[in-house]
Amino acid sequence: PEISSLFSRCVARQVAEVLQGTGGDVLELGAGSGRMAADILTELAALDSLPQRYRILEVSADLAERQRAQLSPLPAAIAARVEWLHHWPSPPMSGVVLANEVLDAMPVERFVLRGEPGAQRVRSLAVGMNVHGFEWRETDASPELAQAVRDIVSSLRDPLPEGYVSEVCLSFQPWMASLAAQLERGVALLIDYGLPRAHLYHPDRRDGTLRCHFRHRAHGDPFTHVGLQDITAWVDFTRVAEAADSAGLDVLGFTTQATFLIGAGGESLLGAEMQRAAHDMRRQAQLAGEARKHMLPGEMGEVFKVMALGRGYESALSGLSMRLLDL
Repeated sequence: PEISSLFSRCVARQVAEVLQGTGGDVLELGAGSGRMAADILTELAALDSLPQRYRILEVSADLAERQRAQLSPLPAAIAARVEWLHHWPSPPMSGVVLANEVLDAMPVERFVLRGEPGAQRVRSLAVGMNVHGFEWRETDASPELAQAVRDIVSSLRDPLPEGYVSEVCLSFQPWMASLAAQLERGVALLIDYGLPRAHLYHPDRRDGTLRCHFRHRAHGDPFTHVGLQDITAWVDFTRVAEAADSAGLDVLGFTTQATFLIGAGGESLLGAEMQRAAHDMRRQAQLAGEARKHMLPGEMGEVFKVMALGRGYESALSGLSMRLLDL
């Protein structure tokens, strides 16, 4: 959303399509700077498809203030539909739930496999301290972690080698149960970077996907810049789908961000913007650069994925109309 409005306008078009069938509200989980909310509301207004309410579930008071500042220039009739929540809404809603880069922010457990394939033990990687600072320490895995890893390993085609390190999120199941309890009818769009399980837990990816982000630099050391950097891990979308199924939600589809944006009208939106900038070569170059970041495989187009979950929603989704990925 921070790169350009193209991303959010495509999301808005998908939201409008769903709201035509369900009515109701939009609930955005963790709205960051508020840029996506502002762009989505502007596009929905242009499409004459504003929700009854645009609700933002935000637990950070600082971010909520930034979001209010970002949304304050909106026309009063649009801004009046926005409200902030500190907890899941009640009663259950109809409409659309948006979770952009929410799943990757959930806590993960790190593990290491010891022993040869077929007789491996699951060990937990915990944080300890030595005279120099923090360090990884192997400890006994909790029963929940051990079972989750055994389930992952048993579902893979290829065995994982001794010393294989990776992560697993144990929070998807309870989080998905909460989401399912809130969605009476409609669609949840989950947008994040990740892979299906068979690709995420590949033998060649033996050091996991834990990544740290500090001042626009990515690295793999969580023990530096402690408290000042973001720590994330790639999402196991197979686990997300399993959690959704257990919670009673339908998995409506799974695709790449590039495919979703094209299906939701990204090419036509970009073409219209290019036409408006027909005599401004600098603006055209800017638009093309933004589109490349959103859609190309080497940028965000293939790394980021979109999963749609639903309840009581039978219509096709334009963003998932072109190419679906296996889970």
